[in-house]
Amino acid sequence: MNKSEWKKLAWIVGGFLVCFYLPVGVARFDNAVAESLALVKWYAREHVLLCLVPAFFIAGAIACFVSQGSVMKYLGPKANKLLAYGVASVSGTILAVCSCTVLPLFAGIYRMGAGLGPACAFLYAGPAINVLAIILTARILGLEMGIARAVGAILFSVVIGALMHLIYRKEESAKAAAAMQMPETEPTRPLWKNAVFFAAMVGILVFANWARSGDVRAVFLCCPGGLQTYAVEGALVEQTETTVTIRDRTGNEKTIPIEEFKGLQEIEKNPVYEWISGARWGLVTGLLVLFAAMCAFWFTKTELAEWVGSSWGFAKQILPLLLLGVLAAGFFLGRPAHEGIIPNAWVEKALGGNSIQANLFAAVAGAFMYFATLTEVPILQGLMGAGMGKGPALALLLAGPALSLPNMLVIRSVMGTKKTITFVLLVIIMAAVSGIIFGTFF
Repeated sequence: MNKSEWKKLAWIVGGFLVCFYLPVGVARFDNAVAESLALVKWYAREHVLLCLVPAFFIAGAIACFVSQGSVMKYLGPKANKLLAYGVASVSGTILAVCSCTVLPLFAGIYRMGAGLGPACAFLYAGPAINVLAIILTARILGLEMGIARAVGAILFSVVIGALMHLIYRKEESAKAAAAMQMPETEPTRPLWKNAVFFAAMVGILVFANWARSGDVRAVFLCCPGGLQTYAVEGALVEQTETTVTIRDRTGNEKTIPIEEFKGLQEIEKNPVYEWISGARWGLVTGLLVLFAAMCAFWFTKTELAEWVGSSWGFAKQILPLLLLGVLAAGFFLGRPAHEGIIPNAWVEKALGGNSIQANLFAAVAGAFMYFATLTEVPILQGLMGAGMGKGPALALLLAGPALSLPNMLVIRSVMGTKKTITFVLLVIIMAAVSGIIFGTFF
């Protein structure tokens, strides 16, 4: 047999041995498999239709309706650095999406010619500089933690983008030179029409997901067992000597044993946030009507077909990798309040104090775990209650929301293995160093 056939045989034998020795029936393995399926089910229900689908259409529209010249002017390798990084970080902040929803948008601007630095700044800023998450962090974990998270996330988006540009500056120069040789395309419609069109799509994405993962009205119940954390939004119904009952936002009641109850904190309601939360489906409906009218009157059938095809291209590339990554994350790390194959006790033991090892472990663990928007706050509250130091807590906050195993798989498919490893290492190292500095002073 030739070398290729031997490789095939090795894969077949390896696959057979894995199947032969699968530890089915072992409680921890069976639970980890169940956790991976439960996490991917939750992800499909909570994130795909209202988060990823709008993001795919926005990414497709960027590829079809935004001129490459415009992207190069504001975000390209030769663009004004202050303008480019400012636009990238502000754009990401406004969206306030999770580490997976930002991926189609990142892929869209990167393929249209955005410089590696500004594109990476956007990639980090989207999930990390979430104003609501920062406010919630300050109220639940302390003002100093909230300020440190805000300052760290803003600096990270710019510094990581600048370092990525510096490390790969030769490739970026070649990319800019090639783009300069491409002919300028005349816009097919006025700039204001494109702006309104994109604003409607972004509005649908933002308002459809308003408060889906938690909001400032949340009531947090944390068990003393670290990651065993409950996060229940709603109002306190009853507290007895044995139980605590909470009515959530959907009207359902949840009763929790008193021995698992650490404390609750009802966050002061913001009138504007409350109004948007109550009116969000009306806002989404209005934007959908406006969006449909724009599609009917401003775009040709050929343009719409090209747009749908481009959006489908992003979905084909990104969605399978995301779901595979979520399955893996659930298997290894489980969900909040549930264990995967890795025992929670190992994580809790490694996060105590403010050592270099604790901060580095927190940054690595945060980078590979999947956090839905705002869920990192109650998880960290539980971990800190179990002895986690403030330094590792900040390291996890700076690395966790911006990265995840599913996120890494997709980034690799967009910008390659080497750049992905560099980006992930920069986030982990900077998060760990920030945690050490913060833990030293606080």
